[in-house]
Amino acid sequence: MTRILITGAAGAVGQSLLHELEGAGHEIVVSDIRMPAFLPEGAQYRKLDVRFGDAAEVIGTERPEVIVHLASIVTPPRNSTREFEYAVDVTGTRNVLDAAIAAKVRRIVVTSSGAAYGYHADQPVPLRETDAIRGNAEFAYAHHKRLVEEMLAQARAEHPALEQVVLRVGTVLGAGLENQITQLFHRPRILAVRGSESPFVFIWTRDLARILRRAATDGPPGIFNVAGDGALGVTVIARALGKPVLRLPASALKAALAVAKPLGLTRYGPEQVRFLQYRPVLDNSALKTGFGYTPELSSAEVFELWRKAAGL
Repeated sequence: MTRILITGAAGAVGQSLLHELEGAGHEIVVSDIRMPAFLPEGAQYRKLDVRFGDAAEVIGTERPEVIVHLASIVTPPRNSTREFEYAVDVTGTRNVLDAAIAAKVRRIVVTSSGAAYGYHADQPVPLRETDAIRGNAEFAYAHHKRLVEEMLAQARAEHPALEQVVLRVGTVLGAGLENQITQLFHRPRILAVRGSESPFVFIWTRDLARILRRAATDGPPGIFNVAGDGALGVTVIARALGKPVLRLPASALKAALAVAKPLGLTRYGPEQVRFLQYRPVLDNSALKTGFGYTPELSSAEVFELWRKAAGL
C-alpha cells in the first residue's frame, strides 16, 4: 500500500488514473482547484491551487509517499495568458517540488511532454531520452516544459533522495478527448506545410493511466518517452478522416498568420509553422525495456479509436 497524492486530478488524465487506482488498496489524496467528477471509494479530496502556497500546506499536512504531479495547462482557454500558463506549469511545479523535498516525499512522478524537445529542423527522428531538451521560447507550452525539466534535473543533483519519474508524453488521445491537436482534425481541410508530413505520435489515455500507476507504485525511476508505436503523417490522417490536405509553402503560411493574428482571426502567429514542420517523433524503446510497459494501442489504433468516437 502506498500513500499517493495526485495534483490536477480533475483533468482527463487524472480521472483515468483514479479509475486505474480504484480498488488497488492505496491511500489516495486527490487534489485540484475543483472537486473531480470521479473519486475512488475512500479517497480524500484537498483543494489545491499549485500556483500559490497551497502545495506546501497540503503536502506538508498529508505527508504522501508519492506525488503524481499532473497539474498543467495543455490546452489553454481562449482568454489565457502566458503569465497564467507559466504560473501553473513552472511556478506550480516549483511549489510542488519544494514541498515534496521539505516533506521528505520518496518519489515524484511528473508528466512532461515530447514538446520539451522543441520543434527544430535538426532534431533526430526519432527522439530518445538522451537527446537535448530544447523547447522553443516562442512556444509557451514547449518552453515551460523545458524549464520544468531543467528544474527537475537540478533537483536530481541536489536532492538525490527524492526519486523522480519524468514522463515525456506524446499527444494524449481517447474516446471523447479533445485538445489543440484534435482541433486541427475537425477542420474541413487538414493543414500541412509543403514538404513536411507533420508526423504525430499518440498515447491512449488508458495506457497513460496504467503507466502513471506503475510509476507511482512499483516502476523504476527515470526519464521515459511515452507514446504508442509508430507515427501518423498528415496524408494518412487526412485519408482516415476523408478530408483533403491543404499544403501551403512555409513562407506563405507564415505571411498569412502574420496578418491574421493581429486581426484576431487566429490565436496563432507565424511561429506556429515550426509546430507543423518539425514535430517531435518519440522513440518508446526505453518505456518498453527500461520501464517495463508496452502500450496496448499503437498511435494508429489510438487515432482510430478517437476518430470513431468523434464521428469523423
